[in-house]
Amino acid sequence: MRHRIAGRQLGRNTNQRKALLRGLVTSLIKHGRIETTLAKAKEIRGIAEKIITLGKRGDLHARKLALSYIYAEDTISNLFDKIAPRMKDRNGGYLRIVKTRRRHGDGAEMGVIELVDYENENQKLEKKK
Repeated sequence: MRHRIAGRQLGRNTNQRKALLRGLVTSLIKHGRIETTLAKAKEIRGIAEKIITLGKRGDLHARKLALSYIYAEDTISNLFDKIAPRMKDRNGGYLRIVKTRRRHGDGAEMGVIELVDYENENQKLEKKK
């Protein structure tokens, strides 16, 4: 029985699971939108929201804490310079998970996890071009 045990194991041992989640959060912040399985998307949502909240704080300590979890330094600058200012008026709920399809190979439920204002930013970029 797994009473009072939170989190999904995702078929991996602890080190592999931590590395997977760090990679997914890094990709999410770098690209603003990723497609993954629904279980993985639900698992990284809380982690990514805490990282974005660190970005909203904006001080040096928050930057170092975010850098201890995120792999790429250019992603950290993207978080603090572009994403965090867009989210400054929100108290949470920075991400959206949308179910998309079932994967052909194993039938896993797939979903897109994206920043809430992802479409608005894409439209602004297209207008500039």
